[in-house]
Amino acid sequence: MSEITVKLGDITKFKGDAIVNAANSTLLGGGGVDGAIHRAAGKELNVACRALNGCKTGEAKITKGYLLPAKYIIHTVGPIYHKSEIDAPKLACCYWNSLEVAKENKIHSIAFPAISTGVYHYPIHEATKIAVETVRKWINEHADYSINVTFMCFSENDKNVYLNELNH
Repeated sequence: MSEITVKLGDITKFKGDAIVNAANSTLLGGGGVDGAIHRAAGKELNVACRALNGCKTGEAKITKGYLLPAKYIIHTVGPIYHKSEIDAPKLACCYWNSLEVAKENKIHSIAFPAISTGVYHYPIHEATKIAVETVRKWINEHADYSINVTFMCFSENDKNVYLNELNH
Protein backbone atom coordinates (compact mmCIF):
# COMPACT_ATOMS: atom_id res chain seq x y z
CA MET A 1 0.00 0.00 0.00
CA SER A 2 1.48 3.35 -1.04
CA GLU A 3 1.43 6.39 1.19
CA ILE A 4 1.97 10.15 0.83
CA THR A 5 3.32 12.19 3.75
CA VAL A 6 4.50 15.74 4.31
CA LYS A 7 7.47 16.64 6.50
CA LEU A 8 9.36 19.77 7.40
CA GLY A 9 13.10 19.32 7.16
CA ASP A 10 16.33 18.98 5.25
CA ILE A 11 15.96 16.62 2.28
CA THR A 12 19.67 15.73 2.50
CA LYS A 13 18.94 14.03 5.85
CA PHE A 14 16.12 11.83 4.47
CA LYS A 15 16.63 8.20 5.46
CA GLY A 16 14.98 6.33 2.63
CA ASP A 17 15.72 4.78 -0.72
CA ALA A 18 15.92 8.01 -2.73
CA ILE A 19 15.66 11.76 -2.73
CA VAL A 20 14.76 13.91 -5.72
CA ASN A 21 17.07 16.73 -6.70
CA ALA A 22 15.50 19.80 -8.29
CA ALA A 23 18.48 20.19 -10.58
CA ASN A 24 19.46 22.52 -13.36
CA SER A 25 19.97 21.15 -16.87
CA THR A 26 23.73 20.61 -16.42
CA LEU A 27 23.17 18.42 -13.30
CA LEU A 28 26.41 19.89 -11.95
CA GLY A 29 25.03 21.65 -8.90
CA GLY A 30 23.70 25.12 -8.35
CA GLY A 31 21.78 27.03 -5.74
CA GLY A 32 19.03 26.00 -3.36
CA VAL A 33 18.27 22.33 -2.88
CA ASP A 34 20.52 21.38 -5.81
CA GLY A 35 23.60 22.95 -4.21
CA ALA A 36 22.74 21.52 -0.79
CA ILE A 37 22.44 18.01 -2.22
CA HIS A 38 25.73 18.29 -4.11
CA ARG A 39 27.55 19.56 -1.01
CA ALA A 40 26.11 16.83 1.22
CA ALA A 41 26.64 13.98 -1.25
CA GLY A 42 30.32 14.74 -1.87
CA LYS A 43 32.57 15.09 -4.90
CA GLU A 44 31.67 11.69 -6.38
CA LEU A 45 28.21 13.04 -7.21
CA ASN A 46 29.66 15.68 -9.51
CA VAL A 47 31.69 13.03 -11.34
CA ALA A 48 28.60 10.83 -11.77
CA CYS A 49 26.50 13.75 -12.97
CA ARG A 50 29.08 14.74 -15.59
CA ALA A 51 28.72 11.25 -17.08
CA LEU A 52 24.94 11.77 -17.46
CA ASN A 53 25.46 14.61 -19.98
CA GLY A 54 22.77 16.87 -18.56
CA CYS A 55 19.02 16.52 -18.39
CA LYS A 56 16.12 18.15 -20.20
CA THR A 57 13.21 19.83 -18.41
CA GLY A 58 10.77 17.20 -17.15
CA GLU A 59 13.18 14.28 -17.54
CA ALA A 60 14.66 12.31 -14.64
CA LYS A 61 18.02 10.57 -14.23
CA ILE A 62 19.48 8.60 -11.33
CA THR A 63 22.79 8.43 -9.47
CA LYS A 64 23.92 6.85 -6.25
CA GLY A 65 23.43 8.88 -3.08
CA TYR A 66 27.12 8.74 -2.14
CA LEU A 67 27.52 10.40 1.30
CA LEU A 68 23.78 10.92 1.80
CA PRO A 69 21.62 8.64 3.96
CA ALA A 70 19.47 7.96 0.84
CA LYS A 71 20.83 5.25 -1.46
CA TYR A 72 19.93 7.15 -4.63
CA ILE A 73 19.39 10.64 -6.00
CA ILE A 74 16.89 11.11 -8.80
CA HIS A 75 17.68 14.32 -10.66
CA THR A 76 14.93 16.19 -12.46
CA VAL A 77 14.86 19.62 -14.08
CA GLY A 78 11.78 21.67 -13.35
CA PRO A 79 10.47 24.42 -15.61
CA ILE A 80 11.28 28.06 -15.10
CA TYR A 81 7.88 29.63 -14.47
CA HIS A 82 6.68 31.83 -17.35
CA LYS A 83 2.90 31.81 -16.76
CA SER A 84 2.74 29.65 -19.89
CA GLU A 85 0.39 26.77 -20.66
CA ILE A 86 3.40 24.46 -20.99
CA ASP A 87 4.66 25.10 -17.43
CA ALA A 88 2.20 22.75 -15.67
CA PRO A 89 2.72 19.71 -17.95
CA LYS A 90 6.50 20.12 -17.69
CA LEU A 91 6.32 20.27 -13.89
CA ALA A 92 4.01 17.24 -13.80
CA CYS A 93 6.56 15.33 -15.91
CA CYS A 94 9.20 15.95 -13.23
CA TYR A 95 7.15 14.09 -10.64
CA TRP A 96 5.86 11.40 -13.01
CA ASN A 97 9.25 10.62 -14.56
CA SER A 98 10.96 10.61 -11.15
CA LEU A 99 8.46 8.00 -9.96
CA GLU A 100 9.00 5.97 -13.14
CA VAL A 101 12.76 5.97 -12.49
CA ALA A 102 12.08 5.01 -8.88
CA LYS A 103 9.99 2.01 -9.94
CA GLU A 104 12.58 0.92 -12.54
CA ASN A 105 15.18 0.89 -9.75
CA LYS A 106 12.95 -0.85 -7.15
CA ILE A 107 12.83 2.25 -4.94
CA HIS A 108 10.03 2.10 -2.36
CA SER A 109 10.60 5.33 -0.38
CA ILE A 110 11.28 8.70 -1.97
CA ALA A 111 11.37 12.34 -0.88
CA PHE A 112 10.54 15.25 -3.18
CA PRO A 113 11.39 18.91 -2.67
CA ALA A 114 8.99 21.59 -3.95
CA ILE A 115 10.33 21.46 -7.52
CA SER A 116 10.67 24.81 -9.35
CA THR A 117 9.35 26.91 -6.44
CA GLY A 118 12.71 28.46 -5.54
CA VAL A 119 14.84 30.32 -8.08
CA TYR A 120 12.54 29.09 -10.90
CA HIS A 121 9.69 31.11 -9.29
CA TYR A 122 6.84 28.62 -9.69
CA PRO A 123 4.06 29.79 -7.29
CA ILE A 124 3.91 27.36 -4.35
CA HIS A 125 0.14 26.83 -4.44
CA GLU A 126 0.09 26.00 -8.16
CA ALA A 127 3.20 23.82 -7.93
CA THR A 128 1.84 21.91 -4.93
CA LYS A 129 -1.47 21.19 -6.67
CA ILE A 130 0.42 19.76 -9.67
CA ALA A 131 2.76 17.74 -7.44
CA VAL A 132 0.00 16.17 -5.35
CA GLU A 133 -2.29 15.46 -8.34
CA THR A 134 0.55 13.89 -10.33
CA VAL A 135 1.79 11.69 -7.47
CA ARG A 136 -1.75 10.54 -6.67
CA LYS A 137 -2.41 9.73 -10.32
CA TRP A 138 0.88 7.81 -10.61
CA ILE A 139 0.12 5.80 -7.45
CA ASN A 140 -3.40 5.00 -8.72
CA GLU A 141 -2.06 3.86 -12.09
CA HIS A 142 0.60 1.71 -10.39
CA ALA A 143 -1.55 0.12 -7.68
CA ASP A 144 0.57 -3.03 -7.89
CA TYR A 145 3.67 -1.11 -6.75
CA SER A 146 4.14 0.08 -3.18
CA ILE A 147 5.95 3.38 -2.65
CA ASN A 148 6.05 5.84 0.21
CA VAL A 149 6.28 9.40 -1.09
CA THR A 150 7.36 12.21 1.22
CA PHE A 151 7.04 15.86 0.29
CA MET A 152 9.97 17.33 2.21
CA CYS A 153 9.26 21.00 2.84
CA PHE A 154 11.84 23.66 3.57
CA SER A 155 9.47 26.03 5.37
CA GLU A 156 6.47 25.78 7.67
CA ASN A 157 4.44 27.73 5.09
CA ASP A 158 5.25 25.23 2.32
CA LYS A 159 4.39 22.34 4.66
CA ASN A 160 0.97 23.88 5.35
CA VAL A 161 0.32 24.38 1.63
CA TYR A 162 1.09 20.69 0.99
CA LEU A 163 -1.03 19.52 3.94
CA ASN A 164 -3.97 21.63 2.73
CA GLU A 165 -3.66 20.25 -0.79
CA LEU A 166 -3.45 16.65 0.44
CA ASN A 167 -6.64 17.13 2.47
CA HIS A 168 -8.66 18.13 -0.63
